Amino acid sequence: MAISEESDRPPGGFGSLSGLDADGVRLRLERDGPNELPAKRPVRSWVLLAHQLTHFFAIMLWVAAGLAILGGMPELGVAIIAVVVINALFAFAQERRADRMAARLRDLLPMNVTVRREGITTQIDASLLVLDDVVLLDPGDRISADLSVIEAHGLSVDSSTLTGESVPDAVGPGDTAFAGTFVVEGEAVAVVTATGSSTRLASIADLTRSRVRPRGPLAVEINHLVRTIATIAVAVGATFFALSLLLGTSPSDGFLFAVGVTVALVPEGLLPTVTLSLALGAQRMAGENALVRRLESVETLGSTTIICTDKTGTLTRNEMEVVEIWTPTGSVTLVGAGYGPFADVSGSPASLSAAAELCRFGVIASNGHVRKDDGCWIAVGDPMEAAIDSAHQRLGGTTPEPEIRKRFPFDPRRRRMSVIAGSMVFVKGAPESVIPACSRVPEGLASELEALTSRGLRVLAVAARDLEPGEDVRILSLEGAERDLTLCGLIALEDPPRAEALAALTTCRNAGISVIMVTGDHPATARAIATETGLALPGSPVVDGSCLPDDETELGAQIDVDGTVVARVSPEDKLRIAAALQKRGHVVAMTGDGVNDGPALQQADIGIAMGASGTDVAREASDLVLLDDNFATIITAIAQGRSTYTNIRRFLTYHLTDNVAELTPFVVWAISGGRIPLALTVLQILFLDIGTDLLPALGLGVEPPSRDVLVHPPHAGRLMNRRVLVRVFSVLGPAEAVTEMAAFLATFLVIGWRPGDEFPGGSALLAASGAAFSAVVIGQLANALACRSATRFVWQVPLRSNPLMPIALVVEALALLAFLFVPAIADLLEQSPPTVIGWTIAIAAFPIVLLADTAHKYVRSIRARSAHRPTDPETPVWFADARTDRQ
Repeated sequence: MAISEESDRPPGGFGSLSGLDADGVRLRLERDGPNELPAKRPVRSWVLLAHQLTHFFAIMLWVAAGLAILGGMPELGVAIIAVVVINALFAFAQERRADRMAARLRDLLPMNVTVRREGITTQIDASLLVLDDVVLLDPGDRISADLSVIEAHGLSVDSSTLTGESVPDAVGPGDTAFAGTFVVEGEAVAVVTATGSSTRLASIADLTRSRVRPRGPLAVEINHLVRTIATIAVAVGATFFALSLLLGTSPSDGFLFAVGVTVALVPEGLLPTVTLSLALGAQRMAGENALVRRLESVETLGSTTIICTDKTGTLTRNEMEVVEIWTPTGSVTLVGAGYGPFADVSGSPASLSAAAELCRFGVIASNGHVRKDDGCWIAVGDPMEAAIDSAHQRLGGTTPEPEIRKRFPFDPRRRRMSVIAGSMVFVKGAPESVIPACSRVPEGLASELEALTSRGLRVLAVAARDLEPGEDVRILSLEGAERDLTLCGLIALEDPPRAEALAALTTCRNAGISVIMVTGDHPATARAIATETGLALPGSPVVDGSCLPDDETELGAQIDVDGTVVARVSPEDKLRIAAALQKRGHVVAMTGDGVNDGPALQQADIGIAMGASGTDVAREASDLVLLDDNFATIITAIAQGRSTYTNIRRFLTYHLTDNVAELTPFVVWAISGGRIPLALTVLQILFLDIGTDLLPALGLGVEPPSRDVLVHPPHAGRLMNRRVLVRVFSVLGPAEAVTEMAAFLATFLVIGWRPGDEFPGGSALLAASGAAFSAVVIGQLANALACRSATRFVWQVPLRSNPLMPIALVVEALALLAFLFVPAIADLLEQSPPTVIGWTIAIAAFPIVLLADTAHKYVRSIRARSAHRPTDPETPVWFADARTDRQ
């Protein structure tokens, strides 16, 4: 609905276009529709939940549950189904909560816009804006459609959300102002050229939505692991089916037995452990101001090999600051913190006085300024002009109060602004524009200007003159005002780098992560910031986006150099850069905060958006949102991601060790030709996987990052690599399995059974099974301690570093007692408390497993010393610092 609101703007002159009539507006609305960006259709909740129930790992468990029910074990089948459903609900709730925190793209558009229709200025809802509408722009207005500027007086537009440029653009007649940007200063009349889905903003959003997010390293690894486990489980099940037939078992009984073996080999507890570990990692990151929107991204961060970072607001603070002032008296260097007090000001007293006066002249010839709000200094208008006002006040200058008698606004073609105030003319603008208008230029200006611009600083020149007696300001033209000027000095500004950027970039390099800058800024400005922050390295190239090769292979080879700076890039360029680096095998993290960053954030393996200053598009497309916009927070998140990967390998080792012990009774049964009964039933195995193992595995999943987590390259290779397999199948697994079968057989030996005799059943078999079950649980207690590190010995890893671990071990021990001594549970599991000999051997599983682990680590350390490889991060070293740990 239009709001009738008479304006005090004059009907003629500036803003004289009368605008559309009611019929013209109605026809265009009917033809083009409302000025609204196409809403992204939200993914329905049931679709998200269905995904959690049908990924590859879940499907394997569904199959296992079906086989269990088919094999006459409905309790087992129901229990596995419960695991899948509970895990899916948990993962769904976690990701849904993060999605709610993503802002909406349409919030970039304002609610109201000022238009002129039928000669009357009125405010309307932005959605009612139509093609050919005449729009009136004032400072602070958010531009709600693509506009062609007809008339402009000092119009400056902040387009950083689209272009990445940190400084507002001067926009004149004939130029285009795009939807999603906003007016910094000046006034203008413009005509709408595109609305809604036809705007450039909408086209960038379409780029984002058209991207298919690549699968992360963890998803690839988990799928590979699940396929491996599924293949082994089916192969072993088929083998035991064939053996049972050879031993004379009926086909139906043999099939049920094979189903039991197959189900026993499926680590039902692995899926919830992975999910909970990722969720806890995400919770830790949230405590460090990093919001994880997708659980899988926790681990992907740890696998990152290259970071493509923008400049504005990521490496810099996204606020202009005066850093140097030059006058004929001398130079003044300013070191500050935004609009706060200067940490250091260097210059002679005369230079300081001249600098304050120069800033005063600059403030007079400006519209922007700073204002205090609850003790904070906030920029109003053009950030560069606000920075000059801040410098003037910090240098002790007083607020200028001369009467402004006439103003010639900044013109993008003249590139300067002039003001007549009091009895003087003040001019401020680009040096190449102001200097030619000066009749008196101080010596040394040229060399000083070259020195400042070579550092990538933005330089403004300030000039002035006294009004001559008899000059009539009312009729004084622009050319008459800007004559016979005296150049007073130069003001150099920069968008200062974040204080923590250098340390963060150094940490990245130590961690084996390359960093390149991808920005929309000018190459010289980008290179200056890259050098100042330490991103640029000796010999690293600076590439203009217009010179990037079309071939993806060539593009990847050109930019895949640590410290590369790619400037003047478009949104399409960022997409190509991410894809080219991925093609070269990189796990790409892309940071960004603007609308222009959305598509690239979607394409990257890990998209990182700014939470405080970022746009809704960027946050919607990202995997990780930095709530404090701090580049250093990325490093903290990467450390947590690497720790999560290591922890997944820890509890994978823990689960697979248990599987060895669980499979052993079936192997012994097969080797004995069925004469030795099964030490464990399939239901006992499920209770081991979920009832006793889950909490210690979760404890392993929250092990804190080791101190050296960021001094080695990212993890490479499979989750289930050779070292894991050797440790599981040659050390920890056999130690548990031997103790388990010893406890089982010793129970029969003490009651008189001898090899060759038929095994007794009844209470003796129940007690023997209870002894085997106890041996596995107690062995797993020791295994949990051993798996806390693949390199350090158990006594080198204090329990206090992980408060959940001792709790988990106590709960596991209590669960064992409950499963043995609560009659209903013991009957369900077909076991009873062990005899004295059974308890003795079962308890011995604890030191036996620890001794096996210690011996294995010691042997590896001896081999490392003999091979002179004490720094191998994958090899334990007896004399190594106990704080070092790599899985």
